Amino acid sequence: MSYRLSLLDKSPLAPGESAAEALQRTLHVAQCAERWGFHRFWLAEHHNSAQLASPSPEVLMAWILGQTRRIRVGSGGVMLQHYSPFKVAENFNLLAALAPGRIDIGVGKAPGGLPLATRALQLGVHQEEKGDFAQQLALLDNWLNVPAQGDEEGLRATPAPPRLAQRFLLGASEQSAALAAELGWQFVFAAHLNGDPHHMEQVLAYYQARAHGQRALVAVQVVVADSPAAADLLVDTLRLYHVSVKNGPSVNVGSLEQAERYVRQGNYTDYRIEPRTPSLLKGNAAQVHAQLDALHQRYGIEEFIVDTPLAEAQPRLRSLELLAASQPIAASA
Repeated sequence: MSYRLSLLDKSPLAPGESAAEALQRTLHVAQCAERWGFHRFWLAEHHNSAQLASPSPEVLMAWILGQTRRIRVGSGGVMLQHYSPFKVAENFNLLAALAPGRIDIGVGKAPGGLPLATRALQLGVHQEEKGDFAQQLALLDNWLNVPAQGDEEGLRATPAPPRLAQRFLLGASEQSAALAAELGWQFVFAAHLNGDPHHMEQVLAYYQARAHGQRALVAVQVVVADSPAAADLLVDTLRLYHVSVKNGPSVNVGSLEQAERYVRQGNYTDYRIEPRTPSLLKGNAAQVHAQLDALHQRYGIEEFIVDTPLAEAQPRLRSLELLAASQPIAASA
């Protein structure tokens, strides 16, 4: 296999399950992913959600790092708009000092929740002082670079780790790709949210041209089952809705109810809610690997971040096991 496979985990709650049980399963998936040869294990950030138990990737990262040995662990991603870039740099420099060579920092521009959560997260923040996202990311990039020695009167996001966290910007636009290239960050194209092939081709080429030939990673939704029919049954209820707001932020959500809550909580009056077909690779293991290989061949993708959008424990773990077992992930070493 000429591409790496990595995982994105959202700590989903299955019906009747507690958050504690979902988090224990996240740890189990991470340990299995390490054993099966996946390269990275990333944790998402979602707020005010009864279906997802991961509002703080950094906390989960520390817990998982202590109970795994080799796999890289990261955020997919930290939603920087809510936080002080200095504090985020401190968190990840501390993690990188605890587990040198195993830390990834992935940063996202999305809110990770609906407007009520966004307002609560940004309570007391003066946006005019905070600056726009590009300014925030530049500050974070600067503070992640801690000199071994420095002016004690200066500002440093200590501790200085022996190996810095690897940096990734998550997005699906040329604007995000350009920002990643400008700062020297790796770019992760969110094909699990926007899988339009023409758009993806444009953005990937745009990034590569500005990043001195470096290729972007691509996040994809993947469901593998023992048969194509079984995979079809697993994804039958998956839905995606795009909410576009005039002169405001647009989001993708998983249900019409969430879309309607988004516009109510934001007090939006000029908006459009559109159902979209989820961008999904599905089938048995051979079929899914054929789809991944086709993407690899067409776009030169060297690493996929796999999101498996299943809440139930057994089908989700089985999907990942089949994906790994069908072909050794030799490139992840």
